[in-house]
Amino acid sequence: MPRRVARPVPDRRRLGRWLAAGLVLWLAGWAGAAASAPARPNIVLLLADDWGFSDVGAFGGEIRTPHLDGLASQGMRFANFHVSASCSPTRSMLLTGVDNHLNGVGNMRETIPRSHVGKPGYLSVLDRNVVTVASLLRDGGYRTYVAGKWHVGKEAHNLPPARGFDRSLVMGDSGSDNWETGKRYLDLTDKVYWFEDGHEAVMPETFYSSQFYVDKTIAYLRADAGSAKPFFAYVAFQANHIPVQAPREFIEKYKGRYQAGWTALRQARRDKAAALGLIPKDVAMVTMASTPDWAALSPADQAYQARRMEVYAAMAEAMDFHVGRLIAHLKASGQYDNTVFLFLSDNGAEASDPYATPLGAWWLDREYSRAVDRLGDPGAYSVIGPGWASAAASPLSTYKFYAGEGGIRVPLIVAGVPGTAPGAIHHSLAHVNDIAPTLLDLARLPRPGGSYQGSPVLAMTGSSLLPVLQGQAQRVHAADEAIGYELSGNQALFQGDLKLVRNTAPVGDARWHLFDIRRDPGETRDLQAELPAQFKSMQAGYAAYAQANGVLDMPAGYDPLHQVLVNALINVYVPRYRPVALALLALLGLTMTALLVQRRRRRRL
Repeated sequence: MPRRVARPVPDRRRLGRWLAAGLVLWLAGWAGAAASAPARPNIVLLLADDWGFSDVGAFGGEIRTPHLDGLASQGMRFANFHVSASCSPTRSMLLTGVDNHLNGVGNMRETIPRSHVGKPGYLSVLDRNVVTVASLLRDGGYRTYVAGKWHVGKEAHNLPPARGFDRSLVMGDSGSDNWETGKRYLDLTDKVYWFEDGHEAVMPETFYSSQFYVDKTIAYLRADAGSAKPFFAYVAFQANHIPVQAPREFIEKYKGRYQAGWTALRQARRDKAAALGLIPKDVAMVTMASTPDWAALSPADQAYQARRMEVYAAMAEAMDFHVGRLIAHLKASGQYDNTVFLFLSDNGAEASDPYATPLGAWWLDREYSRAVDRLGDPGAYSVIGPGWASAAASPLSTYKFYAGEGGIRVPLIVAGVPGTAPGAIHHSLAHVNDIAPTLLDLARLPRPGGSYQGSPVLAMTGSSLLPVLQGQAQRVHAADEAIGYELSGNQALFQGDLKLVRNTAPVGDARWHLFDIRRDPGETRDLQAELPAQFKSMQAGYAAYAQANGVLDMPAGYDPLHQVLVNALINVYVPRYRPVALALLALLGLTMTALLVQRRRRRRL
């Protein structure tokens, strides 16, 4: 029989030493790799309100915006970036990356027709079927803060803590006064709704909105200065939403600057934007039918209108000044070099004038002054109207609420992304739904699947801007990708450099038009006769978009100004005066009953 060979008994101590040494080497390698990997960046999202395409100096404007211009010189300007034409639809897409007709904000509460209220996609607030980028960033290890205008829902499940923000101070509505925290800008709500960390906020009686929002953001950053987590800070300014108001020291800088009028300013901005390379040289512009003839105004009217634009410019510069304070804090705290900044506006310039309606003028004249020597001050109210709005949108056509480029093309600046060529300009189409995927890519986090915390959610539809920012792609969206748009019956479809668009009266003619918005951003040359196949196919593309996204047809005779009045009556005046009305009806009923009883008694006699 063969002899059994004894197997060597393993030396447990030696084996333990080998395992320990291997573990140390693995941990050292992991730590080295972690140390060599760049830290995830901080993210600052700056949202302006109602800024036109050329309001920023780096986009052709004369307004002093040195801090935004500084970000532009370090990063990339997107010259063909699109949002919705009003506040809350844009904000809903900015936070979710999902089309506003699917995320619940198919229209604003203030302008939605009554037949659409409560229909799928038309809640006027965020639906439960979406998750915000703030929630995903917080889940992924970020500190998250928001200060400013919220306007995507005041329900408990829609306030910032439930939508991903660790700390928050927000104004819940479409706007408010910039000097007095309790003062409404129009009679559209019963009061100004302020929330801090999900509860009704105790506010100071006076403030200046741009300063206050930056103060809050800096306070949040300081409170968590010892945290190792990166941060996401969303600063949503009220500037330059009506009422247009600004500190006097900024207003005086622009004294006499706008005496030549809005047509001259529109031309000057167009020329500068072309010189900067944002638009083609010698690009054509339309003169909007709503733009008054400056020369036909009396000297007193010219002085009044010029003062309005002085205040508007001052409000924008004041916002930029406070952006500079935030930048200075980040530099002083050593966080600036690892921070990515994004700046955009929620829609184009506002042309509406509430004084143009009898009810609006009656209410405003009770609450505010419109004296020329007080414009911009506390207690005073100003707007820029369609003339200056056309200059703010230069060289584009239309403005806020409409689907022309002036309503939906706004400045976008992205700075601080490694690999971005300083001062670069990008010309292909980009969209507000692209922001959320970009932020997730910056944070190295995946997009949500079909569910979030056990509930189904809609997928983000945008494309990340990072490949373009880092020079790895020429376009944000493929040339054959169709992107649809609709708000209050104003409709568009983008495909490559082409745009199919239809605007309602009184600004539009309610008919389809086709433009090459890269070569003709002013929408002056209709191409439907030259490109009949594309004109037809893009109409079919828009119909497919509308059906897939649940876009509802507007009721016959819809007028946005009339609808604002109707909604104010139903949402504000009826609840406000219901007790009085019921008391009067009860009194009337008692009186009629008494009269009937008295009449019967007389008949018996």
